[in-house]
Amino acid sequence: MPWCDSCDEYRAPSALTVDGQCATCDSEVDVADLAVPAPTKAPWHFKLMVAALVLYLGWRLIEGFAWIAARF
Repeated sequence: MPWCDSCDEYRAPSALTVDGQCATCDSEVDVADLAVPAPTKAPWHFKLMVAALVLYLGWRLIEGFAWIAARF
């Protein structure tokens, strides 16, 4: 959270200048907390469920084509 020590107030990211200084008193504001956190990886069981879904729908697609071929 960007905090201006001179003003003793929280500064919203939109209230800072382009170089990361306080717009009110022009002192340096620590903007290290504004960094976007690294995205987390999907858990293994989610990947397993997606793989199972792809296999199931692929098999159903093959069965659908076989059913259409048998009808005509």
